[in-house]
Amino acid sequence: MSIYQLKPAFQNLLRPGVVRLHAWGVTANQVTVLACVISVALGLGLFFLAPSPRAFALVPLWMFVRMAFNAVDGMLAREHGQQTPLGAFLNELTDVVSDAALYLPFALVLPGHPFWVGLVIVLAGLSEFAGALGPTVGASRRYDGPMGKSDRAFVFGALGLVLALGLPMPGWTALLMPSLAFLIAVTTARRVRSALAERAAASLPSTTKGSS
Repeated sequence: MSIYQLKPAFQNLLRPGVVRLHAWGVTANQVTVLACVISVALGLGLFFLAPSPRAFALVPLWMFVRMAFNAVDGMLAREHGQQTPLGAFLNELTDVVSDAALYLPFALVLPGHPFWVGLVIVLAGLSEFAGALGPTVGASRRYDGPMGKSDRAFVFGALGLVLALGLPMPGWTALLMPSLAFLIAVTTARRVRSALAERAAASLPSTTKGSS
């Protein structure tokens, strides 16, 4: 189960607004790039400016808004004829860049060695890469969990809220990033395995697939 599975219901809520954005001439690529620019500005601002912990309240707020941005750009592309080769590249690359920027400031404030946040950033990028490679082997773009983009956004958003509220971080939270890294590694393996299984099923003769 992944938060990603809630996406269709979320898209239904956004659809009327997407229709208006299309009427105003807004493009999917513009939404994609804007979301990335805001993500990078927020992440690097929190990292280099070292504001008060209350500034981390911006992380859960932006994670939610960014999820809406991601849904909007996809709907503009699919439902309003804006799918382009450039958009396909932007959709994958900007997500990885945005995630890296937004996770980075947590290396300064979470218990445990900053290495683990860095490892989460690297593994998160690899998991999205593994998902995006599905079509290259004749499978679909894979979004398998248990720790996909939406799930990671929930975790880091919750951490940002805890920091903003000034709540104490118990000692066991030092294990949070290693656990997250493990779950992302499982996600990557599952996406590869699922893509290969999908490819293998698609290559079976129709008589074989229909037999019991």
